[in-house]
Amino acid sequence: MFENIKLVCADITQADVDAIVNAANPAMLGGGGVDGAIHRAAGPALLDACRKVPTVKGVRCPTGEARITVAGNLNANYVIHTVGPVYRSVDESAQLLALAYANACKLALENHCRLIAFPAISCGVYGYPHQAAAQIAIDTCGRTEFSNLQVRFYLLEPRGC
Repeated sequence: MFENIKLVCADITQADVDAIVNAANPAMLGGGGVDGAIHRAAGPALLDACRKVPTVKGVRCPTGEARITVAGNLNANYVIHTVGPVYRSVDESAQLLALAYANACKLALENHCRLIAFPAISCGVYGYPHQAAAQIAIDTCGRTEFSNLQVRFYLLEPRGC
């Protein structure tokens, strides 16, 4: 059904793709989980690029939006930073999570990317239930408008592989 989507059991920081999506926080200056891992693997060039993204009251990337930067030492041309919602309920959070995935895909296509690697956005400290988040991710990235984009969902935890 979704021929452009594949699951990969590996470390996203090792992905050889056009763009790696970072499950960022609104400040885009690194953090824990996949965000911290991507920043560590990319090196200082990524942090420098993130600091150049304009802020509005300390926010570089509002929830549901996406920003693009260089990838530093990663095996990618770009890092696309997107901020998923902190999970409160399906009613409050599903639309924002879908926007985070859709805006990352749109930004990838606008920058001529064909192969993109996603982590499980909002599933770490933001608390989104894995199954519900996976359904949103697949439904969003599998939309016809993104059919020219090869999407790889990177899973690192044993229960996800």
